[in-house]
Amino acid sequence: MIVQPKIRGFICTTAHPEGCAKHVQDQIDYVKSQPALSSVGKKVLVIGSSTGYGLASRIAAAFGGNKAATIGVFFEKASDGKRTASAGWYNSVAFEEKAHAEGMYAKSFNGDAFSDEMRAKVIETIKNDLGKVDLVVYSLASPRRQDPKNGEVYKSVLKPIGKDYTNLSINIAARQLEEVTLQAATDDDIAQTQKVMGGEDWQLWIDALLEADALEDGARTVAYSYIGPELTTAVYRNGTIGRAKDHLESTSKELDKKLKDKVGGRAFISVNKAVVTQSSSAIPFIPLYFIILTRVMQAKGVEELCIHQIYRMFAERLYAGKVDDNGFIRVDDWEMREDIQTEVNGYWDNLSQDNLLDVSDLDTYDKDFLRLFGFGLEGVDYAADVEINRPLPSMEGEG
Repeated sequence: MIVQPKIRGFICTTAHPEGCAKHVQDQIDYVKSQPALSSVGKKVLVIGSSTGYGLASRIAAAFGGNKAATIGVFFEKASDGKRTASAGWYNSVAFEEKAHAEGMYAKSFNGDAFSDEMRAKVIETIKNDLGKVDLVVYSLASPRRQDPKNGEVYKSVLKPIGKDYTNLSINIAARQLEEVTLQAATDDDIAQTQKVMGGEDWQLWIDALLEADALEDGARTVAYSYIGPELTTAVYRNGTIGRAKDHLESTSKELDKKLKDKVGGRAFISVNKAVVTQSSSAIPFIPLYFIILTRVMQAKGVEELCIHQIYRMFAERLYAGKVDDNGFIRVDDWEMREDIQTEVNGYWDNLSQDNLLDVSDLDTYDKDFLRLFGFGLEGVDYAADVEINRPLPSMEGEG
């Protein structure tokens, strides 16, 4: 099949297997070009490992010098022979093939990471194959979650709290500015979003690993969060997602105490920078902020993609215990630099349709977005016929 991008709204409904493989290889090459991550764990569980920061974490752990054994958990779609698999599926296939080629252990589980059944299967494999793990990365991003205890399904929403919020946004496809209003959240909206995106599931994973004696002495766990600037505060940090992140962050403090007591370990939140992801592309206002931010950070030579962020976090923060006054690892420090935010705010305040292309970087946004799905990678022949059915070498679970 000849695979081309098909865009519907804020998602791409196709993915290119060879392009995804090249995207994974580019990240591997970057990590290998850097000093070895000698302190990073050797047996690593990544929950939410198929795209974005989770994929970067698995790549950095495996190819950063330690040849870490990795187990990845995700929920992705395989090809049915007529339609392509999801990008995360192809990413995971490519990762496993490349890890196995270098003699590394790599297994993947595809299914509901929120379920007790998935936890049990993963922990059984850890016990049988690795004994214990020494690093757990929690990087799940999902719009819904079924509570494993009562079966109730919760759905997250992006809404401000207290009152409606109106601001500029952008229609990426049309390259047009538009004014968007989001309705204020109800109490139920807040509660459901916290259930999906808060720390409850992270805690269930760590508790289950502890109960099974599947964590090494000194084991560390890290979950990813975002704070962002004043520009996005009303809809993000002070909105429903922000409440969920508050819960995630408070959970980290509880887990930190528990891990110190049980195995001499640690739990951290890593606050990362804004990047183009499938989920962030759906958030009003955020893509507009991002395309202005990218222009400014590129001009100053400090723009980072997921793999750069995670490598820096592993190399300089996680094992050094370098945190801010709240106990957070901050690798959004370059994004939040005063000079960068001042320049971003200046562009935003004077933004109009007439100067949109001058003060933003829509071309880079488009490239970054398509790269998520394996398109626009150098060295890939997109006119060639490719096999879209790519099985995972070590498939575990349902796929």
